[in-house]
Amino acid sequence: MVDEPEELLVTRRFRVVRHRETGADGRPHVKDTVQHPGAVAILPLLDDGRVCLIRNYRVAVGRTLIELPAGTLEPGEDPAVTASRELIEETGYHARNVEKIREFTMSPGILNERMYLFLARGLTPGERALEAGEQIESLVVPWSEAMRMVFDGTIEDAKTLVGLMYYDRLRQD
Repeated sequence: MVDEPEELLVTRRFRVVRHRETGADGRPHVKDTVQHPGAVAILPLLDDGRVCLIRNYRVAVGRTLIELPAGTLEPGEDPAVTASRELIEETGYHARNVEKIREFTMSPGILNERMYLFLARGLTPGERALEAGEQIESLVVPWSEAMRMVFDGTIEDAKTLVGLMYYDRLRQD
């Protein structure tokens, strides 16, 4: 039996919810989860085969990480629209083609966030439109360099690891 969830915290980007349920053992259990509207990650491939990553300062870990451009869905927004918008905001690149190649969950033990992975091609450079407080810079590297960073531990962000490794496998088939 599951009771109605209790909201513990509501922020601009997510909610923290407490779930009370009776387990198969008949005992009550409490679980707190983060409810998130979902997000996109974009794998921007330039025509010459290089990939555009970003250096992004992440306050949660207190340092700059190398990542794929990404962003949170706005209420009712189609993930493809989010992907195109976030690509422009974070890198300045406009994509002629944005194609969803995968969906996955980020950390389902505590978080319901659905991540939509997009491949962006036909890129043309333009002006970035960073949100207030974002500390992001583009890092355009050859595909081999991106994969080196995956395997030597330079890249540790989960969505970036998934995106690069998944697409690398697609390239091999």
